[in-house]
Amino acid sequence: MKLKPWIEAMRLRTLPVSIAGVLAGCAIAIAYDNFNWKPASICLVFALAAQIVSNFANEYFDYKNHIDHKGRQGFRRGVTEGDIKPESMKRAMISLMAVDCLLGLSLIRWGGFWLILIGIAIVIAAFAYSAGPWPLSHHGLGDEAVIIFYGIVPVTLTAYLQCGDWTGGSMAAVLGEMWKMALIVSVGVGLLGANVLIVNNIRDVRDDSRVNKRTKAVIFGAKAMKYTYIAFAYIGIALIWYGMKDALNDWGWAGYVAVGIWFIPIIVALFKFSGARLNKVLRYTAILLLATIVWSLIDVVTNFDAIHNHLAAI
Repeated sequence: MKLKPWIEAMRLRTLPVSIAGVLAGCAIAIAYDNFNWKPASICLVFALAAQIVSNFANEYFDYKNHIDHKGRQGFRRGVTEGDIKPESMKRAMISLMAVDCLLGLSLIRWGGFWLILIGIAIVIAAFAYSAGPWPLSHHGLGDEAVIIFYGIVPVTLTAYLQCGDWTGGSMAAVLGEMWKMALIVSVGVGLLGANVLIVNNIRDVRDDSRVNKRTKAVIFGAKAMKYTYIAFAYIGIALIWYGMKDALNDWGWAGYVAVGIWFIPIIVALFKFSGARLNKVLRYTAILLLATIVWSLIDVVTNFDAIHNHLAAI
């Protein structure tokens, strides 16, 4: 078995989106003095596996539904190009999802049995994005799915599973209740994650319109989605900063300004290029999301003592 087609099918360039969501939850847990590496590590592996399953499902079902074709503008599709047998992809997709579900069950120890409902929703979303009688990605709802399942769900749940509740304990006196920070940050992460999909759909707008795959780029046009990308980028950065600001150093804002500046050449490239040349824009969009969260994580860690001193002074 050749590994390269499978590695391409995993779409490693987009995986920073899943990593960012979990790390954001960890940054929040650290701010509230509740970091726990065990559930955090499980959340990270679970999120990565779930995204890979979704990518496998997207490739398999788009092939089955004749959405993809050889020589497409995007990253190489192994099933469509004949590098991977459809049945092999189907088995890999189902097997990985089964393993991921078992891994997710281990989180019940920290979160309770209600997490099973969240797990079921994640499984449904992973397949509903490309499969079923009404695939979300074919009806302009892919962006909303990303905001929810790559932003709100991983950020809030990763923080909750470490904190043990939605308040944040004693640190709530300094930072406010944990759920407020987690929700604001999670929407910001979701918007930046949705930008990865927006670039993907702008790149594929001609191919998608040809097969009646009605992404938002097809419905509203590529130009409108380019301006949406700008809005999502800067609103996303602002929300992450605003949600985290009470846990950051006084100079913490500088990192978010730097990310905003780094977005400028990416936006220029988005407006300038088309087709396969947008693959680099997609990659750097995911990297800048991860960079934003890594900055938040570093800033919270370096400001940890100041947060505790503030609590002691109350």
